[in-house]
Amino acid sequence: MSGDSPLPLNERHKEHERHKHEEHTGHEKDQKHEESEKSEVSEKDRRADAAGGERRGIVRDASLSAVLAGLVAVVVSCSGPLLIVLAAADAGRLSDEQTSSWVWAVCVGSGLTCAILSWWTRMPVITAFSTPGAAVLVGSLGDYPYPEVIGAFLVTGLVMALIGVTGVFGWAMRRVPPGVVAAMLAGVLFSFGAGVFSALDSGPLPALAALVTYFVVKRRSPRYAVACALLAVVLVAAVGPGIPAPAGGPGLALPVFTAPDFSLRAMVGVAVPLTVVTMASQNAPGLAVLTAFGYRPDDRMLVGVTGLTTTALAPFGGHGINLAAITAAICTGEEAHPDPRRRYVAGVACGFFYLVTGVCGATLVGLFTTLPTDLVAVVAGVALLGTFSTSLAQAVADEPGRDAAVVTFLATASGTTLGGIGSACWGLVLGLATHGLLTFRPLRRGK
Repeated sequence: MSGDSPLPLNERHKEHERHKHEEHTGHEKDQKHEESEKSEVSEKDRRADAAGGERRGIVRDASLSAVLAGLVAVVVSCSGPLLIVLAAADAGRLSDEQTSSWVWAVCVGSGLTCAILSWWTRMPVITAFSTPGAAVLVGSLGDYPYPEVIGAFLVTGLVMALIGVTGVFGWAMRRVPPGVVAAMLAGVLFSFGAGVFSALDSGPLPALAALVTYFVVKRRSPRYAVACALLAVVLVAAVGPGIPAPAGGPGLALPVFTAPDFSLRAMVGVAVPLTVVTMASQNAPGLAVLTAFGYRPDDRMLVGVTGLTTTALAPFGGHGINLAAITAAICTGEEAHPDPRRRYVAGVACGFFYLVTGVCGATLVGLFTTLPTDLVAVVAGVALLGTFSTSLAQAVADEPGRDAAVVTFLATASGTTLGGIGSACWGLVLGLATHGLLTFRPLRRGK
């Protein structure tokens, strides 16, 4: 026993250890308390930022790469799919005013939903007009009076909104294996990636300039790789064959109201296929794109809002506003911005450029439709390289579901169209069938 303490040596040692443990525990509690306070402050700041108003939020989060991603998305959307809309209008023998109103409706509808939904959700929600729907209309629009077609458009919008708001569509999508969803997206993007190299036959200089610029810049600054590649393509095209001037003079597109008429024949021949292809070939991949990049989209709100927008714009010729897939992939990847929380700016920018395109009409639409096809293919393909590689990696990451993912990818990339329904839908169906066949286990009866 020691003369300076009433406790034995071993007891003093235990007492010393107990004090050290209490001090350490108290220190940990203080640290956790401080971290909790910091977390609360951070959460308060985040909420304050979100409530700080549209102008302040966008100015703070804006970036050149995100704005350019939105611009590229509109160029890709209007240079190719818009030609299908114009072909459908020609097949329906519409007047120039009715055709201009149709373009106004789909562009303004896409612009409003892009900008508002992206700002509200803080996700890059990219919407567009239904390209497969327009393709269906090319072969059927001339068989019905235009007021009956307008009535079919209106019913299509109401049905899409109902399917979205009830949650039926989202419920089905959430039960799709992630590998199959990623494979479907990779299959959709495959033709765009291959288009960069297909363009080498007809115009090797723009394709090579885009590829070299993209990878050189990506080594130092991935955010601006796509923007620099786009600039390189434009410069090479301007020096080489040149970019054609838009046909016609400047002018504004004006909406033309057409009173809807309803007939069973148009409902079956127009509304049913238009609804099916829009939901399966556009909204399903559109939700898949957002999910693949880690976002949690509210399918009820997104599909419901686009359906109601279709309904509102149907009397002016709007055949279908839906979630985009291909152009969405341009705005949701790291090329738009490294921080996923700031990529919503690409959606707002996309909406702005859509609105400008719809309102300005003749000049910008003429420019988009006269851009060389190969030039657009190169720009889109390079912009989607990063997204394609990410989707392909996710598709084959899960070994048990790899066979289903491969079937989905090949079927989607094949481009097959059956019954007016695109390959994205058939890829999803065949992938799910494969997954079910490989994982199905019959219930065993108890002995």
